[in-house]
Amino acid sequence: MKKFTVEKPSHISDFAKEFNFDALRPFYDSEATQVMHRMSGDPLYFQLVSYLWPGITKDEALAKAHNTKNIYDFQTGYMSHAIWSIVKMSSAGLTWSGIENLDRNKSYLFIANHRDILLDSALLQIILEKESFETSEITFGSNLMDQGFITDFGRMNRMFTVKREGNAKELYDISKELSAYIRHTLIDKKTSVWIAQRNGRTKDGNDQTQTGLLKMLGMSGGKDFLQNFSELNIVPLTISYEYEPCDILKAQELYLSDLHSKYVKAQGEDLNSIITGIKQPKGKIHLAFGKPIQEELVEINKFNNDNEKIKQLAALIDKRIYTDYKLNPVNYIAYDLNRQTNVFENNHTSKEKEDFISYLNKITEPQKGEAEMLKGILIKMYSYPLENKLNLKS
Repeated sequence: MKKFTVEKPSHISDFAKEFNFDALRPFYDSEATQVMHRMSGDPLYFQLVSYLWPGITKDEALAKAHNTKNIYDFQTGYMSHAIWSIVKMSSAGLTWSGIENLDRNKSYLFIANHRDILLDSALLQIILEKESFETSEITFGSNLMDQGFITDFGRMNRMFTVKREGNAKELYDISKELSAYIRHTLIDKKTSVWIAQRNGRTKDGNDQTQTGLLKMLGMSGGKDFLQNFSELNIVPLTISYEYEPCDILKAQELYLSDLHSKYVKAQGEDLNSIITGIKQPKGKIHLAFGKPIQEELVEINKFNNDNEKIKQLAALIDKRIYTDYKLNPVNYIAYDLNRQTNVFENNHTSKEKEDFISYLNKITEPQKGEAEMLKGILIKMYSYPLENKLNLKS
């Protein structure tokens, strides 16, 4: 990994001066020692460390914490090992492409499709490390950042909080602050940022960039559209899992949402999704870095209406994500199952089809009366990436 330091930047741009980012930013290096002492006193710390390093003693675990002096130490000493362990234990391998599109001396806004709460951004970090880039900062919903150990752990891992609750005025102010913080990180701190293309994970397999996200990002620009979005240096980032993390949980949520119109999460549901996403076999994983969106902004800027410019930019990000999505046999199988055709029978073997159908039966069978409905939702979930690619050609 490219060695980095994390401290308050000496220069702060005018658009950021009205804000105090202390409540949402990650920790600085100067805070790391105190935070690690606090974390190592929590029972969760030894549970986590002993899981990652079987056989480690409590004294060794404490020494490891006390020898962690900065954010770089934490990410190389804890997170890298943890995420590569997850890849080894729960996948058929991690690959990536398009890294040649990036400059190690520039900061980027990675706008990513979002399939797993933890792993999407975590996999980006270990790839950046492997390729000798500095890691990025990461958005993390306030619903996931409880006070205490989890918050400390996240902020040591360069996560910053995205607040998601409030009345209309409060949400406007939250968006304005978040926009300023992201631009401040990119320009003043010269650090890249990962953010999901939408609020929450894609549940149905249909990745779509929310125009509201882009409008939020533009709130801090104070310039015309071209200048505003050029300096963000947007890179579409595409994560592809052969087997969707938490697929049956997502299908259940979609089914219940359809039944009751509004889905209310149970207490601890997000944590259960994080654990399931970590442990569940995911097959092959691929992450694709798109080219930074720069020249295309000139053409988009020719539209007269600002809302249309935002719609065109969102469509371009979607197009890059659909193009870069790495399809697997399950996507071709699901497409044909969904349409009751054999159009893509040459893109998979009969054994792969049997295995996929068996997999769907296995994860839906415990649901009894809802099994067929859930199976239909899952088939559509797995067919969407191929459908989106095909729609680009039509």
